[in-house]
Parts: sequence; structure tokens; C-alpha cells
Amino acid sequence: MQEGTVGGRLCRRGLARLKRGAPAVLASGFFLTLSCWQAAAGCVDPATLTHSTVSVTRYFDEAEKKANPGSVGIRGTAWFLSTTSMVTAEHVAAAMALSQQAWKQVEILDGETRQAVAVRRQSLAGSQAEKIAVLELNAPFSAARGLELRMQPLAPEEPVVSLAYPGNRLRFAAGRFVEYGVSDRFKGAALLEMYDGNDRLVLDHGASGAPVLDCQGQVVAIVSNLFTQTMEFPFRVLRVSTAWGQPNVLSVPIQALKDFAEAR
Repeated sequence: MQEGTVGGRLCRRGLARLKRGAPAVLASGFFLTLSCWQAAAGCVDPATLTHSTVSVTRYFDEAEKKANPGSVGIRGTAWFLSTTSMVTAEHVAAAMALSQQAWKQVEILDGETRQAVAVRRQSLAGSQAEKIAVLELNAPFSAARGLELRMQPLAPEEPVVSLAYPGNRLRFAAGRFVEYGVSDRFKGAALLEMYDGNDRLVLDHGASGAPVLDCQGQVVAIVSNLFTQTMEFPFRVLRVSTAWGQPNVLSVPIQALKDFAEAR
């Protein structure tokens, strides 16, 4: 299975590799600042929001398999605005070849429950390179729990949490907002430092589109990419995150959905 923070191509051979990434600083150690975890401990428990976020997989048809040798589909994470609409990263929807016209079948994994649903792209939001996709479901997903949006900007060091389906398995992460990107490469993005204990790759392959929540459980951004570096050794290849204290997750601020939210 081949999955990526850019959504994830599913491979017959069961291998995983990141399709899009960013250079990162080599992790210098596995220490955890007590203040960060104390702050995150006061936030909403993402485990209480499990029916808000799902894994979404679209399997290729025969023609698409021929055009993507070795791959059988695309996988990412999405979350619900309502029982008939959900949100993911734009590049996940693009890799799934979703359009505003045609309904396409996807598999939704909610915990241990799988369900086939037809979806299409309703709209795209954002003016930067990384955008947000709103998807429409052709039938209500009865178990869906819609999340609320927060349009106020994040404050430096503000604690945040997330839940996602990397590797098609539900994971939780805690961390902090570092800053909004100002360079051309990351302009407008929300840069985060996220982890689960010592695991700084918790929002790894397949986590694109996952919600980033403030302490009240409101969505403030969506996961778009993970900063990693690949190191080659004589007998193994190792992927590492950034150093502690540095951002390791690139996300799209939810303010991109402001016009959509106001229209609703």
C-alpha cells in the first residue's frame, strides 16, 4: 500500500513513499517539552470526535490502473461539515480525479465501519498553492458528526490537536501552532509542530486533509504535508522529522473556507 501525506497512492506491493515533501532539519533528539504537553492536556480530547473524521479511499478503474502502474487507488483523510458534505486537502481530491460534474465511488472508513459512498467536488477554497476541497455526498452519512469552524487566527504557541488516518489507522496528535508562513514557498500556510509522544511522524502517509483543532474543538486548519528528510545508510533508508522545537507539519488555515461558511 502506497500512501502519502499528499493523500496516498495505494500500491499492490504494499510499499509506502512520500509523493510530495519538503526539506527538513534532521531531528536532534527525542525530548518533549513539559509545557507543550501541559497546554495540550487542557484541550478537547480528539478521541471524543472520532465520528467527525474518516479515512477516504478511491480505487482506480482499469483505465486508471493502466495510467498509474503499480497503484490501485488514492487514500486521504476527510472530516464532516454535515451529513452530506466533508472537507479534505485539494491535492487529495485532485489525485482522486474528483470533479464537480461526475459522482465517483469512494470507501469511507469510520473507526471499524466501512461504507461505499458516491461523492463529487463541490468547491475549492484558498488563494495559495495549497487549497481546501469541499466534497458533496450523494446520500447522508448517518454517523457523521459535523465540526465547527473557527475564523479567528491562531496565536503563536497556541496548543492544537488533530485526528487522522495515516496508514488507514486512526491516530491522535497534539502540538502547537508555530507561525503563519511568509516565504514564497510557505506563504499563507499555518506551520505546526505536532507529535504523539516521541512520534513526530504521527501525521504521516494518508493524513492529508485531517482537521487541526483548537482547545474548544473548532477546526483551525487542515493537514497538507509533513516535513521530512530521507537519510540513506549502507543497509537502510531512514525518514526523519524536523528537530524538536521546529515546525514539522504544513497546514492550510481554515480561513480559506470563510466565504463558503458564510454562504452556508
